[in-house]
Amino acid sequence: MAVVTGASVGIGAAISKNLVKHGMTVVGLARNKEAIEKLAEECKGLGYRGKLIAHKCDVSKEAEIEEVFKWVESNVGGVDVCVNNAGFATKETLLELTADQMRAMLDVNVVGLTLCASKAANSMLARKVDGHIININSMSGHRLTGRFNFYAATKFAVTAITEGLRRELVEQSDIRVTQISPGFVETEFAPRAFGEEEGRAIYASKKHILQAQDIAEAVLFALSAPPSAQVHDILIRPTGEKL
Repeated sequence: MAVVTGASVGIGAAISKNLVKHGMTVVGLARNKEAIEKLAEECKGLGYRGKLIAHKCDVSKEAEIEEVFKWVESNVGGVDVCVNNAGFATKETLLELTADQMRAMLDVNVVGLTLCASKAANSMLARKVDGHIININSMSGHRLTGRFNFYAATKFAVTAITEGLRRELVEQSDIRVTQISPGFVETEFAPRAFGEEEGRAIYASKKHILQAQDIAEAVLFALSAPPSAQVHDILIRPTGEKL
């Protein structure tokens, strides 16, 4: 059984759909529950073997995370796979960002991710399940490219959190921890950060660009590794990207 955050659009929707296709029960989390419900109906119509359950959750709110993981324990038996995908950026530079914008990014990209990973890991430990935690990071968690410097700082934090989580869990379990770090993926990320017109223009200017399904396949690759192998870090650049 899997929990996927940010499951309403883009990478999170593609991951949820792919897991359901391969027979998993997935609880998809997002603020927009209706979009996940539409995706669930699509999966059902395609005859996929698994099931997608929509659940409203804003991962910047601790109480909502607490509630949803309690619901998962009570209704579907606990988390075996947790995919932390929710994240966002704004277009402002470090010299332009307000404190509220910084806190909003930290609450989703760092605090929310860590809380979900912690809830999932503790569920696995309590049930003695050697599950899998997958953090959807970014190439911005490994290098700076320009404007998104505070966003990059939150993603560098995810790199540290992923390794820290691996070190804590390896002492007491065989729970696997993976981060997947994509470059440019054609999703709602840039249109939400820059506005629809400018965001789409950024994607159109790229010779090659990743698709959400590329990242969904990377999740399956990590999950399908034999028990003796932990795929710890996958960096995915579009073909021809220099940075």
